[in-house]
Amino acid sequence: MKALLSHDPGGPDTLRLDDIALPEPGHGEVRLAVKAIGVNYPDVLIIEDRYQFRPGRPFAPGGEVSGTVDAVGEGVQGLQIGDRVIGSCGWGGMQEFITLDARRCIPIPDAMPFDDAAAFLMTYGTSHHALKDRGHLKPGETLLVLGAAGGVGIAAVELGKAMGARVVAAASTPEKVEVARRAGADEGVVYPAGPLDRDAQKALSEAFKTACGGEGANVVYDAVGGDYAEPALRATAWEGRYLVIGFPAGIPKIPLNLTLLKGCDVVGVFWGAFTAREPARNAANIAELMALYAAGKIRPLISKRYALAEAGQAIADLAARRATGKLVVVV
Repeated sequence: MKALLSHDPGGPDTLRLDDIALPEPGHGEVRLAVKAIGVNYPDVLIIEDRYQFRPGRPFAPGGEVSGTVDAVGEGVQGLQIGDRVIGSCGWGGMQEFITLDARRCIPIPDAMPFDDAAAFLMTYGTSHHALKDRGHLKPGETLLVLGAAGGVGIAAVELGKAMGARVVAAASTPEKVEVARRAGADEGVVYPAGPLDRDAQKALSEAFKTACGGEGANVVYDAVGGDYAEPALRATAWEGRYLVIGFPAGIPKIPLNLTLLKGCDVVGVFWGAFTAREPARNAANIAELMALYAAGKIRPLISKRYALAEAGQAIADLAARRATGKLVVVV
């Protein structure tokens, strides 16, 4: 079978499409015939050894897949050959077949296409956990989303609206802000390309405050980091919740006196750890997301599809922040 493998630390250009042996499922495992793979920011980091986990090489990137159950190992209950599922694998997804623990597979309805399924779980799971469990977003509150046209950003916009919030979308171009508006955002802010000096940061904070109105944002969803973090924190309302999602613009340093002055919380969001530590709560959240999908309130925005041989380019496009919504590799 074909697999796109990382043999040495490096960028997407170091990945190689190789032939490897077909894996056999062990006890409690199933083998999936992979139909689609979602491309996510951890794929950028993991091949450069900059992620929280460092799998042994060679390995394939790709943390979420969709496909059909192709073989079932001993001890598996609740899944059978032919079932359509989402597989949450962390890495190893960018190959034609994958084995994984059956407990990491989630059945999907026949009405959900494989590309939607591969683009669904990590972005919506992250954003739902962030807004519901960590941000405690309430109806009528104002949500500011940074990186609002990316995969998790679009998910946050849609979920924020579904939860009854007023959503302000911030992105790097007018075109990206318009994408977020079409996803339901009420207001938009175009922020400049970094790095930002102090005057530019101050101006951006004022733009955030103006768009949010009132005292500012009750919840900030920061999927960007870098020089954009402090302006967003300054635009947080009294007793607001600032959600730390990711750092494609760099890991920021923020003055903690701002949290004192605003009585606000800075809250870390690590959905992957949450799924492992609290599987029952995570299962309930996924059931809520599936219901929202069935009701037509959320749906992944897939801006581009790639063949498996082109998956390195998909990771490069994501790293360069050229993506809008989700990128998906189709097998």
